[in-house]
Amino acid sequence: MTTTSLFTHTPHPSPKTAEERAVAMQNPGFGKVFTDHMVVMTWTEEKGWHKGEVKARAPFAIDPAASVLHYAQEIFEGMKAYRTKDGIVLFRPDQNASRMALSAERMAMPAIPEDLFIQAVEELVRVDADWVPEGDGSLYLRPFMFASENFLGVRPSLEYIFCVIASPVGAYFKGGYQAVTVWTSEHYTRAAPGGTGAAKCGGNYASSLVAQAEATKNGCDQVVFLDAVEHRWIEELGGMNVCFVMDDNTLVTPPLGGTILPGITRNSILTLAKEAGMKVEERPYSFEEWKNDAQSGKLRETFACGTAAVVAGIGTVRYRGGEFAIGNSGDGEVTAKLRAKLVGIQRGEVEDTHGWVRTVSL
Repeated sequence: MTTTSLFTHTPHPSPKTAEERAVAMQNPGFGKVFTDHMVVMTWTEEKGWHKGEVKARAPFAIDPAASVLHYAQEIFEGMKAYRTKDGIVLFRPDQNASRMALSAERMAMPAIPEDLFIQAVEELVRVDADWVPEGDGSLYLRPFMFASENFLGVRPSLEYIFCVIASPVGAYFKGGYQAVTVWTSEHYTRAAPGGTGAAKCGGNYASSLVAQAEATKNGCDQVVFLDAVEHRWIEELGGMNVCFVMDDNTLVTPPLGGTILPGITRNSILTLAKEAGMKVEERPYSFEEWKNDAQSGKLRETFACGTAAVVAGIGTVRYRGGEFAIGNSGDGEVTAKLRAKLVGIQRGEVEDTHGWVRTVSL
């Protein structure tokens, strides 16, 4: 047993062998295969963050009265580690740390200092470095925090557990990038003004599942949500932000304002688009505009962006009453260029002029 700063390391007593690991990583899917270890920390009102451990991945033993089971005080992040020619890297982990702190504030939970968040993530990447795939794959990292106090009163918990787990994932699109078909939800909304839309909490995703099921029933890959007030303005997909490429080299995306998750991929794409000479507009964009602009040809491309898929072109939009195609219903030129630039930076194949990539010292 060794100790590094706050974190005590207890090696896994029987980690996967190289052969077992190779079999598990052959076709991992997304979030189905997990690495040997996890990182756990505890917060209490008296001690703050303490008792950091790197240990074998195992189930939690929590009391039936644990606050998270009753009042859903829970937040999480999604990020990736990549294997490059220069080693293993993280992409903008400071932004994940910052967003998690904002989510914690909204959910009345204690924030984790940025340096402690990044250290926890790097501790896990180091100990499970052999699980970071070669080639197009990556190691998906899931930091999360939940209320663990055994108490049924309605108030913020006085105890929390923070954990980081990891899952090797392959290329999101097997056989090359493909445009997706989306369903526009008319009856369900993801978030309302004053709600938790800008926080990355499980409740937002739970409430989107019935709409995603409706999308699947209508032969679509993802659901698009409209605003909760007028049911007119496009907000985001179930788990991704959305952007629109116009014929005058303008990129339009719905503005942040409390109901939309401030995506790190979204922020990166907007930066790269400006550098490529595009005009970027963060403004309301209605479903009617979307349909009319697609039919007139003013809208050339639409794409969704997020950690899992990075950038996914949207080819067809369905809604109750019809559907319309965008461009050639395939992957657009601007979409492909922005994705190639971002993926190139993440994988160390394109120069990182922004300091977005952080190398994990092994």
